Amino acid sequence: MATELTKYETARIVGARALQLAMGAPPLIELPEGTVDPVKLAKLEFEKKVIPLQVAK
Repeated sequence: MATELTKYETARIVGARALQLAMGAPPLIELPEGTVDPVKLAKLEFEKKVIPLQVAK
């Protein structure tokens, strides 16, 4: 049973992934031309559902 994430859960996941990217983790998607901001990249990864993080409920 899939449920939608709250805005707080979404922010936590995107923030954690952005930190990983900023620390040198490889991106999980092909980088769009000119993208260097880790937060924008993390949001793109989240939208494509490729971030390997989960929220335990």
